[in-house]
Amino acid sequence: MLHDPNHLYIFDTTLRDGEQVPGCQLTTPEKIEIARDLETLGVDIIEAGFPVSSPGDFQSVVELSKAVDNVIICALTRANENDITVAAEALKYAKRPRIHTGIGSSDMHIKYKFNSTREEILNRAVAAVKHAKSFVEDVEFYAEDAGRADLPYLAQMVEAVIAAGATVVNVPDTNGYCLPDQYGSKIKYLTEHVKNIDQAIISAHCHNDLGLATANSIAAIQNGARQVECTINGIGERAGNTSLEEVAMILKVHAAHFPGLTSNINSKLFTAISQKVSSMMRMPVQPNKAIVGKNAFAHSSGIHQDGFLKHRENYEIIRPEDVGLNEAGIILTARSGRHALKHHLERLGYTMDKDALAATYERFLVLADAKKDIVDEDLLTLVK
Repeated sequence: MLHDPNHLYIFDTTLRDGEQVPGCQLTTPEKIEIARDLETLGVDIIEAGFPVSSPGDFQSVVELSKAVDNVIICALTRANENDITVAAEALKYAKRPRIHTGIGSSDMHIKYKFNSTREEILNRAVAAVKHAKSFVEDVEFYAEDAGRADLPYLAQMVEAVIAAGATVVNVPDTNGYCLPDQYGSKIKYLTEHVKNIDQAIISAHCHNDLGLATANSIAAIQNGARQVECTINGIGERAGNTSLEEVAMILKVHAAHFPGLTSNINSKLFTAISQKVSSMMRMPVQPNKAIVGKNAFAHSSGIHQDGFLKHRENYEIIRPEDVGLNEAGIILTARSGRHALKHHLERLGYTMDKDALAATYERFLVLADAKKDIVDEDLLTLVK
């Protein structure tokens, strides 16, 4: 599989890792609807499910394979023959199928999860990739818990699975353990010590247990990773996964730091898809969530409002229109200033001289102290 070193491949696992959130299971038709939206959004790969885990997951992978045309459809497996054979069967209608197989790479997983040895795990990893390769050309290998793995052993494993036919190597920070400089240097070490690394794409799969998933994914990109595994709204197991919208907007805002690096993501669709995923999975987005939270573009402090109304870039590094919002919100609270009040009164068709505005503002503050949400009807009452 030839890959473009200037393209960042967006691997969306909303329908697999995201769906592992308790109470957030989707029906197959709901998955198809989200998958079609992800295709329109511009993701490169959709991880459709873990076929061996349940008949429902198997069927979802089958139906998603039929429903989308231009995206790679990926199915997850463990490193055993039956998992891989079942995944291959589920992917039979996919136009561009990928099997995602793997095994633990840290000594903790090798000893306490598999009760095995490094050598035996290495053999199982290679055998799994070879078996997957007998069904599909595109094979991704995950070295689970790579975030805590011994570096020379991890490099040995990566080299062996690429030699066995892996086209993508996923280096997961499974427990959200790493600091960005640690994770970035892990990726850099692999690019410098794995002699066949140019034959595969390095993928970052980060969890948010310490709130560092996005930062770690960006550190990985800066050190040579060219695929990021993420979810809409950052949903996922425990504290969640890397947030797709955060990664995309960081690359947009800091394009000068990533010269020539492109993705196919249409950021104007973020607000709509975020709300759809939140609604279908019955999982609210926290109001202060970056990019898609309802307060992400809301200005309520008087100092901020004044600066924003004078020149929006004073307090805005992303235009709300770029993520599918109509405009930023100037929220009226007891901390709002005259400038914000004047802005809203003019929006409602009222212009006042300085003295009238000052008097209205004093009445506004009394009301704002007593009432949390100031709405247009309140302003009309104040004016009258």
